Amino acid sequence: MKPSAWIKRFLPRSLYGRAALILIVPVVTIQLVVSSVFLQRHFEDVTRQLTNALSLDFNLLLDTWDAEGPEAAEALASALDIEITTPRPMSDDQWYFYDLSGVVVIEVLRQNVPGVQAIDLRSNERQVYAVVETAGDPIALSTTRRRASAAAPHQLLVIMVGTGILMTLVAYVFLRNQLRPIRRLAGVAEAFGKGRSLEYHPSGATEVRSAGRAFLDMRGRIEGYVEQRTLMLSGVSHDLRTPLTRMRLALDMMEDGADRDALIKDVEEMETLVGTFLDFVRGDALDDPKLVDPLAIIEQVVENARRGGGEVSLEMPEAVDKVMLRPLAIQRAVTNLVSNALRYGTRAAVTVAVRERTLRITVEDTGPGIPPEQREDALRPFIRLDAARNQNLGSGVGLGLAITQDITRRHGGSLALGESAKLGGLRVDLTLPR
Repeated sequence: MKPSAWIKRFLPRSLYGRAALILIVPVVTIQLVVSSVFLQRHFEDVTRQLTNALSLDFNLLLDTWDAEGPEAAEALASALDIEITTPRPMSDDQWYFYDLSGVVVIEVLRQNVPGVQAIDLRSNERQVYAVVETAGDPIALSTTRRRASAAAPHQLLVIMVGTGILMTLVAYVFLRNQLRPIRRLAGVAEAFGKGRSLEYHPSGATEVRSAGRAFLDMRGRIEGYVEQRTLMLSGVSHDLRTPLTRMRLALDMMEDGADRDALIKDVEEMETLVGTFLDFVRGDALDDPKLVDPLAIIEQVVENARRGGGEVSLEMPEAVDKVMLRPLAIQRAVTNLVSNALRYGTRAAVTVAVRERTLRITVEDTGPGIPPEQREDALRPFIRLDAARNQNLGSGVGLGLAITQDITRRHGGSLALGESAKLGGLRVDLTLPR
């Protein structure tokens, strides 16, 4: 696997996620660099310098204590703003784990002030408290923390983090407003791919507006082409009905015979072909999408097949939420599948499976099935697989699966052919988005 492909696996897939990542990563990187470089070097150096100066004062006091006595040392301590007290019991240094500058204070004091027994930076965070040995008894030296380290170093961290969060929120709002027109355009394009023409006005940045206008122009041209094709093919198919009707009337007036029966059969096949062809070119243009119960549609199709003498079993859940569908188109698609199953098999089985985002309708039969290498051709219009399907049951026109696939695609779904493990024949899975 290429390194770029490995990295892409961990990146967000949406444009919003990637744009947010582009904004957040530099902010976080800058904060980390400032924290590691500026805070470490600046505050550590400042703390070290201040503590060195405090060490000199402590050493001066200790020398005065040993040389001139406690009174002189206390007078000097008052001038140096250092308090000398009796030490409280301490066994070790004390500081908070997050007090990074306190570690430097303890290190420098122990290094520069001889005789330091313990240092306390936790009892009072604003004070440096050190127990130091003298020529006599130990004493405690305490002074303000400001003399040893920079005041409130965490304030810079708080300001930096707060500013980063604020700028991230501002970037989030700005980014959401910039991506909203793109999402609207994507939604309208997706709806158009499913056969729905939603109202859309280009908005947003200049590039998004250009893409929106280009989409509207493309949609207009496609709708014009589809309308022209439908009108032309419907007109041609409709005009064919007139001569077929005259031929049928002439055949009804002929005397019975083998030639008459053959001609009647040919006319019936032509009428079936023209009717099916009209269904194909019309698609689902006459059916508007609406919220419907898909289980009711499927149940009606199965009931119609049973009334026609077909043996059809049905398995489906008791209830499902309504789905935005073209009910007549879906009814036509499922009817085609059930009719094909009964046409090439003795019985059919319809199963409905409801998933989180999809609704799958499976139709299986006991027929000969379709070989894997011919399943793609079976979905093409006007393709008749004579070697795969029984032709002694009447002639077809090769449009049943093509119409079903066209309806499925207009709903944003998919149609898959396979082998039935239950009945041994063909298995057709019609998957629709919920």
